[in-house]
Amino acid sequence: MYRIFGPPGTGKTTKLLNMVDKALEDGIHPNEIAFLAFTRKAANEAKERASVRFNLDPKTDLTYFRTLHSLALAQTSIKFENIMSEQHYKELSNSIGIVLNGTRPTDLYDDLPTASSKKDPILGLINLARLKKVSLREEYNKSSVDIPWNTVDYVNRAFSDYKRNMGLYDFTDMLEMFIAESDKCCPKFKLTFLDEAQDLSALQWDIARILDKNSERMYCAGDDDQAIYRWAGADVNQFIMLEGGSETLEQSYRIPSSVHVVAENVAKRIHRRFPKTYLPRQESGAVERINTIDALDLSKGNWLILAQAGYHLQAVASDLKSNGYLFNYKGHRSIGEKLSEAVNGWESLRKGKEVSGAVARKIYNYMSAGKRIQRGFKKLPALEDEEFVTLQGLINNHGLLATKDMIWSEAMDKIPETERAYITALLRRGEKFNATPRITASTIHGSKGGEADNVVLLTDLSPAAESEMHINPDDMHRVFYVGVTRARQNLYIVDPEDIGRSYHL
Repeated sequence: MYRIFGPPGTGKTTKLLNMVDKALEDGIHPNEIAFLAFTRKAANEAKERASVRFNLDPKTDLTYFRTLHSLALAQTSIKFENIMSEQHYKELSNSIGIVLNGTRPTDLYDDLPTASSKKDPILGLINLARLKKVSLREEYNKSSVDIPWNTVDYVNRAFSDYKRNMGLYDFTDMLEMFIAESDKCCPKFKLTFLDEAQDLSALQWDIARILDKNSERMYCAGDDDQAIYRWAGADVNQFIMLEGGSETLEQSYRIPSSVHVVAENVAKRIHRRFPKTYLPRQESGAVERINTIDALDLSKGNWLILAQAGYHLQAVASDLKSNGYLFNYKGHRSIGEKLSEAVNGWESLRKGKEVSGAVARKIYNYMSAGKRIQRGFKKLPALEDEEFVTLQGLINNHGLLATKDMIWSEAMDKIPETERAYITALLRRGEKFNATPRITASTIHGSKGGEADNVVLLTDLSPAAESEMHINPDDMHRVFYVGVTRARQNLYIVDPEDIGRSYHL
């Protein structure tokens, strides 16, 4: 297995994709190539690139451009309909008298982290032990789960019995079955490419070794300094200790020199790492310490505002709303699509334009029956979604009582006051509701793989992170290394008032 170490912005994924291109140009059949990524999005992007460039059918010619989980699902005897669903977890909960919040992953093909790990402490603990290939008792003893061991053990046994009796499987069962049946279910490849290898768990490394055995040549790319998923079972040590050749991509196309200095100072604190160096961009960029985000002009450019823990961003999100900025937060736009379409739709109607029935329904959703629309018309029963209608048409035929002289805040009287104030601030600033937000507020974990010209990094540590700093300091060093290296131009460091609770950059 050949390792490609890709420091931030050096283009490790591009390197792999270029190698795929070269293989296809050399005449290797596309179904003799496996490209495995951690997200369905990444796998599909690689598939799309190859299909467009070489005029290939993604479904038949690029069968093995997948995630590890979807490869396991495709190659084993497990069927999608036999995967544990939310209803199955409810049925199990009722039978054992303990509520389990398990769900079938909304995107079955994303490898990290699993849905059950995030939703339910007991199921998450069971799954984590399996991914790490350790006993449940060992993982329980190391965890902070405030649930008696007898309960955890009982749920584990009941969970296994239920799946066996019902002929059902969970997310991790796919991986375990692929390993167990690898002699007959693992295809032979000329080339295998594996991206983000630093994030593989012990169980996934077993699959990687099976793929290596079944491939004439295997390349895995990653960066141990960016391994921030140990809490989800990732085992970066296996990537560091992997036998075989290696290379390090030496030129970052993202990191300016001033940010590079900060990043290298953080990397040097990591005890367990593969030694490597890389070159920054020639541009110097800037690193600045500030007391508060309010000192920054966020009106231009693109921004990432990052924190170690999600709750550190709550005040940030509140301030952004107060100042009328459009932004992404927790994976969503700061103003919901339905609300923004309703406001824009109403103002279009006032200007004499038509809107679709679908937009009109969104407008009506924020209007009071009996005040702004006649009772019985709330759901617009006589208007099709694809049908277009004017303001006068809504008044004449669909029970609208609101009039042209009412602005959006008067007409849509059911908009909550907090949202009303935010929309007013957005309009005052001149933000367009349908624009792509220039600002994203995210945890550092959520930003992995992202970048922005301007990065604001909050150094606050949660109590759990403070404790972790004493036990596994490498984990926190890697987290802040990832945060620092999202910056393409400027890095702004914000320390908390209590400097003792900060990560020292």
